[in-house]
Parts: sequence; structure tokens; C-alpha cells
Amino acid sequence: MTLANFLDFLQWPAMLVTVVAVWLVGFQRKTERKYGFWSFLASNVLWVAWGLHAGAHALVVLQFALAALNIRGIIKNEPSP
Repeated sequence: MTLANFLDFLQWPAMLVTVVAVWLVGFQRKTERKYGFWSFLASNVLWVAWGLHAGAHALVVLQFALAALNIRGIIKNEPSP
């Protein structure tokens, strides 16, 4: 498999990780939500890699914005001191 073929295929794992992240964030328990936000960050990385390869610049910018929101979610999910 060439690098180009691998990057073309990358959209499918990115989509799967995004769906799993949505499912995890929907839990009421903080542990599952934490894993969901971290999964979202992993999906952001996958989407950026695919978007750069595909020339989908708006998607790349969107992923950086969503990553910022996911980081906010991780912080807000932590217990208050």
C-alpha cells in the first residue's frame, strides 16, 4: 500500500473514531466522557492528516476549531478543586 493509498483510506478510521467519540461523550459518567473527548482529539488528528492530503483546507481549519472545543470539554469534565 502506497502512502497516497493509505491517506485516501484514512478517512474511514477517522469517521469510525469520530462515531465512537460521540457515543462515549454521551455517557453520564465522567470517565467515559473523558475517553470520548480524547477520542475526538484522535479523530481531529486523523481528519487533519486526511484533509491535508485531500486538499480539504476548510476541513483542516474546522478540525483545529473542534480540537479547541474538545480540549475545553476535557478541562470542563474534570472535577472542580
